[in-house]
Amino acid sequence: MNVNQQPQMASPYRQPQPGYQGYPQPGYGGGHMPAGYPAQNAPYNGPGSAYQQGPPQGMRGPPTSGAPPVSAAQNYSQFAQGDAQNGPPPMGAPQQRPPVSQPYTPGVMNMSGPQPPYSQPFGAPPASMQQMTNQMASMQVGSTAPSPAGTGYAPPSVSQAPVSAAYTPAAPHTFPPTSAAPTQPLLTEGAAQTAPPSYYGSPPTAQQPFQNAPPSFSAAGPTQPQAPPPVSQHSYPQGPPVSQPPFSTAPPPGPRTQSYDGPPPGQPSFQRPPLSTSQPPMFPGGPPPPTSTPSQMPGGMPPQPPVSQPSLYHSGPPPATSGFPPQGGAPPRPHLPGMQGPPMGSQGPPMAQANHVPPSQPGMSPGPHNAGMSGPPQPQPGMQGYPPQQNGAFGQVRGPQPGYAAPYAGQPNYGAGPTAPAPAQSAPKRLDPDSIPSPIQVIEDDKVNKGSEPFTTGVRGQAPPLVTTNFQVKDQGNASPRYIRCTAYNIPCNSDMAKQSQVPLAAVIKPLATLPPDETPPYLVDHGETGPIRCNRCKAYMCPFMHFIEGGRRFQCSFCNCVTEVPPHYFQHLDHTGKRVDCYERPELSMGSYEFMATMDYCKNNKFPQPPAYIFLIDVSYNAVKSGMVGMVCQELKTLLDYLPRENPEVESNIRVGFVTYNKVLHFYNVKASLAQPQMMVVSDVADMFLPLLDGFLVNVSESRMVIESLLDQIPEMFADTRETETVYGPVIQAGLEALKAADCAGKLFIFHSSLPIAEAPGKLKNREDKKLVGTDKEKSLFQPQVGFYNTLAKECVAQGCCVDLFLFPNQYVDVATLGVVPTSTGGSIYKYTYFQAASDQERFLNDLRRDVQKQMGFDAVLRVRTSTGIRATDFFGSFYMSNTTDVELAGLDCDKTVTVEFRHDDKLSEETGALMQCAVLYTSCSGQRRLRIHNMAVNCCSQLADLYRNCETDTIINFLAKYAYRSLLSGPTKNVRDSLVNQCAQILACYRKNCASPSSAGQLILPECMKLLPVYLNCVLKSDVLQPGADVSLDDRAYLRQLVSAMDVAESHAFFYPRLLPLQKLDVESTSLPVAVRDSEERLSRGGVYLLENGLNLFIWVGMNAQQELLQNIFGTTSFSQIDPSMTSLPVLDNPFSKRLKEIIESIRAQRSRYMKLIVVKQEDKLELIFKHFLVEDKSNNGGASYVDFLCHMHKEIRQLLS
Repeated sequence: MNVNQQPQMASPYRQPQPGYQGYPQPGYGGGHMPAGYPAQNAPYNGPGSAYQQGPPQGMRGPPTSGAPPVSAAQNYSQFAQGDAQNGPPPMGAPQQRPPVSQPYTPGVMNMSGPQPPYSQPFGAPPASMQQMTNQMASMQVGSTAPSPAGTGYAPPSVSQAPVSAAYTPAAPHTFPPTSAAPTQPLLTEGAAQTAPPSYYGSPPTAQQPFQNAPPSFSAAGPTQPQAPPPVSQHSYPQGPPVSQPPFSTAPPPGPRTQSYDGPPPGQPSFQRPPLSTSQPPMFPGGPPPPTSTPSQMPGGMPPQPPVSQPSLYHSGPPPATSGFPPQGGAPPRPHLPGMQGPPMGSQGPPMAQANHVPPSQPGMSPGPHNAGMSGPPQPQPGMQGYPPQQNGAFGQVRGPQPGYAAPYAGQPNYGAGPTAPAPAQSAPKRLDPDSIPSPIQVIEDDKVNKGSEPFTTGVRGQAPPLVTTNFQVKDQGNASPRYIRCTAYNIPCNSDMAKQSQVPLAAVIKPLATLPPDETPPYLVDHGETGPIRCNRCKAYMCPFMHFIEGGRRFQCSFCNCVTEVPPHYFQHLDHTGKRVDCYERPELSMGSYEFMATMDYCKNNKFPQPPAYIFLIDVSYNAVKSGMVGMVCQELKTLLDYLPRENPEVESNIRVGFVTYNKVLHFYNVKASLAQPQMMVVSDVADMFLPLLDGFLVNVSESRMVIESLLDQIPEMFADTRETETVYGPVIQAGLEALKAADCAGKLFIFHSSLPIAEAPGKLKNREDKKLVGTDKEKSLFQPQVGFYNTLAKECVAQGCCVDLFLFPNQYVDVATLGVVPTSTGGSIYKYTYFQAASDQERFLNDLRRDVQKQMGFDAVLRVRTSTGIRATDFFGSFYMSNTTDVELAGLDCDKTVTVEFRHDDKLSEETGALMQCAVLYTSCSGQRRLRIHNMAVNCCSQLADLYRNCETDTIINFLAKYAYRSLLSGPTKNVRDSLVNQCAQILACYRKNCASPSSAGQLILPECMKLLPVYLNCVLKSDVLQPGADVSLDDRAYLRQLVSAMDVAESHAFFYPRLLPLQKLDVESTSLPVAVRDSEERLSRGGVYLLENGLNLFIWVGMNAQQELLQNIFGTTSFSQIDPSMTSLPVLDNPFSKRLKEIIESIRAQRSRYMKLIVVKQEDKLELIFKHFLVEDKSNNGGASYVDFLCHMHKEIRQLLS
């Protein structure tokens, strides 16, 4: 299509649209517009060319002749108008102008590039165009140019030398970049880095005038598509533009990197000139912008609003002053308000609405086009037109248009910006979110690349599929990633290299993880009375890494190199390769994970343990009874006691049970089978706790069933009229501990507690909630226990094997930081139900209780990690106690708990032998057997940093960094903790840039392929309630989350920090697969859609106000948005395939998580929406957390400072 032509647009462009006030519409790209705003673009449904209409009047077209001065920042380059939101535009690449020599000839586009995957409504623009668009879209914030390939999705770029890799943006007329930090495109590893031309991409040097170069962010491999692919297609990158990358740099030698950068210096992007505020742009035949203006808006971005305008996030419509109504194109990306990244190189004119510029306007973008647009506007050469709005009006939004790539890929577009209020932004444009690395893209690519084949563990140093991929594991000598995940599978050979890279060397170990049904649990090996075979020196257990020598009579330990005699009963001949001939018949010689039966030598006091006991301790104070908790627990236990854990489903459990109730005093119950009625004994001397009865307190459920049921019926009646409000807590744990000591067994206490323990007793607490300390140096005291009593008590519990699980039902401050000391030191769990209401919270509480009682447990456990010479375990994180530097002691260890271990070098490692670790856990099974579970892991060692960066796992690194940071809160100010996280991340990426990436301009942000999501995930950790609380986050919630994360596995921490957001309108009832998730940003939500968000603790269904009636009928049984009841906690049972499939999905998601998630229905613009938006982690948060785009710019600035 002719780029220079101005399309004829329908007149509606200038009419005010009726619109929904204050809500950004999804229109294509629109920003929020107040009703009645003149629309820039009328609804336009025809195909459009990639660059839309001509500049509005008054704007000047791009200069035809020379490029603007290099130095100038480009305006608006950030998002090209035409870009579709979904594509990944280059990260922040500014628009490039064609080289001087290239005339803008209309129609000159390079068609050779691959076309975007989606259908383009406007005939597909040439790929290059697309790229261009993307580029534009991704203009950078900073003065530097963004890199061409957007990380998030850039198509792999061709490996051409960049025209000019570093791009200096041309100076925009109107706006200098706001911040100096440049945001350059990132290069992804391995990809050649292409800079995508800016929206108007700078034309490759002599190539097409506009290409759409791949976004610069990721030039890397296929992972990134260029145009933003629709969500559903997310995963396919488009091919690199053939001829272009204007800036691509050669692929870095090492690991693949992503980079994003700006247009080449000399080419200004074509941007549209800013429109004057006063005039509505005219699409329709506005004169092309004068050539002289260097700063045109990139691709027709809508002008930015003056600073005063609300950001996209604001719910309100932008003030009318802003010069233009939002564009119709893809919804604008929200600029994240609070972060300021470096200014994009292209900033729009001040008048434009800042946040409204749709980053990429679909209409124009070469990328996905909006299908619904009406006539194809011709792109103007220097400007991207404003994409038409959906239906032309902000107000009426049509359902998602077919084929139109919505703001997020594939989503229907939803009004444009997020509505959350945000501070007004200044005009400068930001990077296009589609041009930066997309978590969804990476997740989908991994599913495609690694989800189909089983993962065999026989190859040393092989990184496993991501935790978000469903895969089957075949154990061939290394432990399954379900048991152990490492931050790096290729670790530095020496400590200097490790220090230089700053990549943490750690393993997240989940020793008793539950395996899927198609995988075999570890085999149990019984060597009889002699016990397991071990190395004489380091005591490592027999494993596949041991080398047999001298014909099989001795073996050499791979951990310490000591040679040990093979006992006669274990002798076996070797084959011609030196392996034992029975190697594959013995799990300990061929498998990564297995168990040994332990002998008496491994037992306390040299005697085999008794089966464990479960003791239920129920708060019967006024609050607990009134909330309905007491009656609910008693009723549930009647049936739950039939499901106590057992090894053999055919045999009944041999766990014994006991019952205590308490308020200011404790009531013990004798439930011996021979009694007709239970007997209650009261201990009022709580200062010196003792067990008033021995016989009849711990009983077998089947023998005493009648007495137990009678007791459980009577407890709610006995305390129904209680007026006692005070409770004790320390003596309650002491009572359970004394009972276990008396029975000489390990066990677990289930404590159901409602309030701060203020009654006179050991462990009494006072209310110390003081919000004034938040943000000060004294804030750390709020996370530390108030009194030392509980630390001492925890130590006693661990010694006895007494694990404590605490169920809290608080209506006010209860000091979780102190109450949680014993549970978190004994391997227990804390469950918190604030403002518990029986009607709405019953389902969640009872499901948590059932799972907690039934799950497989190990008791009285000790875990030790042994390593080969050269590294050693130096630090441990999780819910446990350590009395020395090597043994992790866990009174209880369940299938959900992890222990995270950090390793440090104490010598050099060799590339030939690699590094080995062996995790051995000694525990008592629920049947009373003493066992050893062994997990072995071998990783590679490297002398080149590039190899380290090629084999890291970002999800595990984030899990480790979060735990490290959360623990650091106990010893330092929160600000220092946050700063050190940012600094470490910057050092990791700067080291890569300096030592592994191919040379490129400093303006480019270059990320290693396997760490390209480190910035987005790290930002989620920084914005979490623990490290950056909003005013509404209580101290108890922060302490609770801090303790919860300390024992999370990688899959749970991934969902917790980056929630999963599924578009239900794309659910295929016939398919067993889930719809492709969308990115966690408000701009990805379509008003016409319904979305499900889950983070492991919360489950939301968000309903857009224009959701299709058929969809609402299928889910809620009503066609009216207004009739949906936001207080429902479960979906109605409806007889339609969609409803049934949705319920299956919700149940399967809940089954994957260790805690039951209560369903919360959120209607668009309802008061609950603020809570929901808190989980849209790519956006700026109300508590001051930066948006992803802004944080990426900030990281880039930090990296450049380190490099300079």
